[in-house]
Amino acid sequence: MRRIFRAVAFLALATSAPVLAQEDYPAKPIRLITPAAQGGTTDILARVFGAKLADAFKQQVLVDNRASASGVVAGEIVATAKPDGYTLLLAYHQHTVNAALNPKLPYHPVNDFSPITQLTSAALMLVVNSSSPPKTLQEFIAWTKQFQGALNFGSAGIGSGGHLAGELYKQMSGVKAEHVPYKGSGPALTALLGGEYHYNFAGIQAAQAQVRGGRLRALAVTSPRRIASLPDLPAVAEALPGFEVVGWYGIIGPARMPDAIVARLHAELVKILNMPDVRERIILDGSEPVGNTSEVFRQFMLADTAKWAKLVKETGAKMD
Repeated sequence: MRRIFRAVAFLALATSAPVLAQEDYPAKPIRLITPAAQGGTTDILARVFGAKLADAFKQQVLVDNRASASGVVAGEIVATAKPDGYTLLLAYHQHTVNAALNPKLPYHPVNDFSPITQLTSAALMLVVNSSSPPKTLQEFIAWTKQFQGALNFGSAGIGSGGHLAGELYKQMSGVKAEHVPYKGSGPALTALLGGEYHYNFAGIQAAQAQVRGGRLRALAVTSPRRIASLPDLPAVAEALPGFEVVGWYGIIGPARMPDAIVARLHAELVKILNMPDVRERIILDGSEPVGNTSEVFRQFMLADTAKWAKLVKETGAKMD
């Protein structure tokens, strides 16, 4: 009888241990991996949310910068981590693009992770040199279709959001243009200022400074609709229905994270997104807060992966 009692007691203790661990979460510091170097937009976002989570959880949130291989190194660290909620990834749009560009990716961008919530959504901005003829989106489309000679568009590099946006524009408009890749958004915009090519789908934050200074002209954004911070700027989709290239940030963890931990993280992250200072900062950067459910985020990532896989296959884009 004693042996039976001990066995039952041991089984009860063993099965209750994971539940207790979930109820106590977090009981130690959380590691937030970011696939970017210190000082950039990704790093800043990680530190803002890391600090707010630390306040909410009364535990440290340690930002770990792993800027290598377009985010693949950071992704692999999280994909192979223990699914206990103590290793998370601040993923961004390159996470799904990588799956389209890299057939040897060591993980599936969705199935090997537990999506928690999408934090932000950000369009790109279609810009031309201020001396360029088109002054509106409609004029730009007509100009590129009728262009005589070699038409070129630039980007921050092969496989970047700007590159894929340019390829999508070519595909949907029927325009013929050559891609000119640069080593980053800064050199690409500098080259556009110098007249080295004709147009760029650039990050809003980087392009805005040049637009405000009158050196570049903004013609449209690549979100499906106009954005709150730039209400007078049309979406490309207003002229080319279905055109959409949206950058995003979100928090994900290893696959098979307990539902209770995912729910706890989701609740706190949405609270942070709704803080006035956080929302204001996101909107001023040209992005929009999201805060969707983990399942909606999962479906978004699956659709994003499929979209870029299709485009890469049709255009032949390759990893830089």
